[in-house]
Amino acid sequence: MPERHPPEDPREWLNRARSNLALARAGSPDVYLEDLCFNAQQAAEKAIKALLIQHNIEFPYVHDLSKLLTLLEGAGQEIPESAKQAERLTRFAVFTRYPGISPPVTQEEYEEAVLLAEEVLRWAQRVIERGCSAT
Repeated sequence: MPERHPPEDPREWLNRARSNLALARAGSPDVYLEDLCFNAQQAAEKAIKALLIQHNIEFPYVHDLSKLLTLLEGAGQEIPESAKQAERLTRFAVFTRYPGISPPVTQEEYEEAVLLAEEVLRWAQRVIERGCSAT
């Protein structure tokens, strides 16, 4: 179990992002890929929100990763192209969670979602660790 931090501490948001990523990786024959992709999206979302907290930026509680990344970029945070690709995860927060709105997620889409979430989490962690060591 990771060390808990106050909710205004970006490290707590990274903890939650890692938890969602662990759930995304924990495939089971009884779990829809759509649900695993939702957890991958949540991991990326919480990692981005950790960075917003690091920059003292209030953010809306939305699932739109493009909107959150735009807020972050507006604060002067450089965003690598690999992290920008995480915008593609937004659809897993809403459309794939309910039956009949979109087609079932493929294995390839699931694997890509996990890779994107991993990349965003690694990036956020590096930025936050640099920020914490500078203080």
